[in-house]
Amino acid sequence: DFGMAAFVGRDFSRVLTTFRGTKGYLAPEWLSGVAITPKVDVYSFGMVLLEIISGRRNLSEAYTSNHYHFDYFPVQAISKLHEGSVQNLLDPELHGDFNLEEAERVCKVACWCIQEDEIDRPTMGEVVRFLEGLQEVDMPPMPRLLAAITERSHI
Repeated sequence: DFGMAAFVGRDFSRVLTTFRGTKGYLAPEWLSGVAITPKVDVYSFGMVLLEIISGRRNLSEAYTSNHYHFDYFPVQAISKLHEGSVQNLLDPELHGDFNLEEAERVCKVACWCIQEDEIDRPTMGEVVRFLEGLQEVDMPPMPRLLAAITERSHI
């Protein structure tokens, strides 16, 4: 859900900001009411990167007998990244045909993009340099929001 911040013509006396998007791909700013910047698109891009490398949706939901359960893949992704087992995140359709160093780099970039504080997210220019291998990517921290989601995955 890229480019969600739209420009409005001069004849409007006020701008009403509402958001639309796919659950699991929206940056926290959309829910908190703070100013929307291009970093919301960086967040969404990170979510898409995770979906591309894993071959699965980032949010899956299920209702079993008496409780609602959701699986939020970004939590698994950053956990596996920190454990050093990125290969377990990759799309099984790849059948092991991937460069592990590049896969780890993409996963790191994605996890930096989904940091809850926009200041911690890279710019898209930095994302490009990271993905091209022109700039080193440090290990991203576990976002507090993702840690909280992990603890509350059963509702």
